[in-house]
Amino acid sequence: MLRKVERLLEQIKRVQGVIRDGVIAQMERQSLEELAAADDSHPGDTIFAIDRVSEELLVDYFEQEVAPEWPMVLIAEGLPDVGLGEGKLILPRGLPEEQAEVRIIVDPIDGTRGIMYQKRSAWILTGVAPNKGQETALTDIELAVQTELPPLKQNLGDVLWAIKGRGMQAERYDHLTKESKPIKLRPSQAETIQNGFAQISRFFPGVREELAAIDEEIVLAVLGPVKPGKTHLFEDQYICSGGQLYELLAGHDRFTADIRPLMEKQLARQGLHLGICCHPYDLATELIAREAGVLVTDEYGQPLRARLDLETDCTWVGYANAAIRQQVEPAFRAALQKRNLL
Repeated sequence: MLRKVERLLEQIKRVQGVIRDGVIAQMERQSLEELAAADDSHPGDTIFAIDRVSEELLVDYFEQEVAPEWPMVLIAEGLPDVGLGEGKLILPRGLPEEQAEVRIIVDPIDGTRGIMYQKRSAWILTGVAPNKGQETALTDIELAVQTELPPLKQNLGDVLWAIKGRGMQAERYDHLTKESKPIKLRPSQAETIQNGFAQISRFFPGVREELAAIDEEIVLAVLGPVKPGKTHLFEDQYICSGGQLYELLAGHDRFTADIRPLMEKQLARQGLHLGICCHPYDLATELIAREAGVLVTDEYGQPLRARLDLETDCTWVGYANAAIRQQVEPAFRAALQKRNLL
């Protein structure tokens, strides 16, 4: 069985490489305006023209190369609607859903906005779980792979993967030489967030003021007032959940929390809508971060249990290590409880 899983790992790494190369080629050919053409008619995130390239390559490859060996339920944004609901495709086609061996959830491009404007890397995310029907959840994922989509001026990109219980592995791919070399990544071993990067995600208008207030409250509770001429820490608002998890596992960030779904009731009282949140496909590779040693939880400190779908709004928290969690979590929970967000 392990040999079969390792073959699936190689197949997923290949398809992500095909998608990466296809998207890079498209970025080289098309203008920013062409890549940024938007379609808001689907559930989940807005679909841009650049997303279409990855979606087409994804379906073709999985149908021809993977599904004959691994009958699957494929879950991803932008899949053709064949009567199973948006974002779901059973391969080989015509197979009863209960006969699929695995459920594979994919974000063909996580961080579209950053790569579309050539600001920062996006990521291709894939998680594989045994098919347990509609209740299959993030906790069931046993294999995950993520591949970096770097901006055009960057020739290096990372590929990371994990099989449950076997740790995380990574390699760095050179787009110029087409060669890959193993690399070692590990989360920060620091025991404090002081002088590091730590943040509450607040990407979009609507709730940024309250999210910033929570962030400030946590930092003051943990580190006290800022001294003249000094700073406690730094923040990095990376608009990409897979990228945020990468920053944690690579030792760049020490604490990140995305709690946007918790703000829904507060906004509703004001007659406002929540807007975009993190979804299960954005967290398809959180297994990789956990296998690397990052502590990933929900707002209650429990494992992420969202079902593999396109609609569920997900709250998640990442701590680089146990010491950081011990330092930050009490203040984090207190700030949420104070606002009746739990």
